[in-house]
Amino acid sequence: MSKIIAVCKSKKKGTKKEAMKEGYLRQNYGLADDAHADSNSHRQVSLMAIESIDKMRGLGLDVGPGSFAENLTTEGIEMFSLPVGTEVSIGSEVILEITQIGKECHTKCAIYHQIGQCIMPEEGIFTRVIRGGLVKAGDEITIKKEG
Repeated sequence: MSKIIAVCKSKKKGTKKEAMKEGYLRQNYGLADDAHADSNSHRQVSLMAIESIDKMRGLGLDVGPGSFAENLTTEGIEMFSLPVGTEVSIGSEVILEITQIGKECHTKCAIYHQIGQCIMPEEGIFTRVIRGGLVKAGDEITIKKEG
């Protein structure tokens, strides 16, 4: 089963996000009270797999959910291999559409400077919120429609 293992937010951009018990994803906006939420963006909610985070742990980094500024940490689904346009459902309410896979790191993050690489450029996922709702650790992720 694919699932959410952490919901993370931050008040400022450019900082590590802190895990919380649950969060509310607002339609066409993002995670309520998160610095990256924006109705004018195609990158309203970011996702990173714990399997990707574990790769960085294997290189000796002390990282975990929220370390890559992701809103949702997933487990059991390789979302970066899904095409842009794919819709996924989370729990019984939320529907997200994948809008971007990876991102260019213009200034290179602290993780890159520590070890010379980072997973966000290849394995970070960005989505927009098609249908909002409550999201929490343990919610199941399913592919609703492939792009």
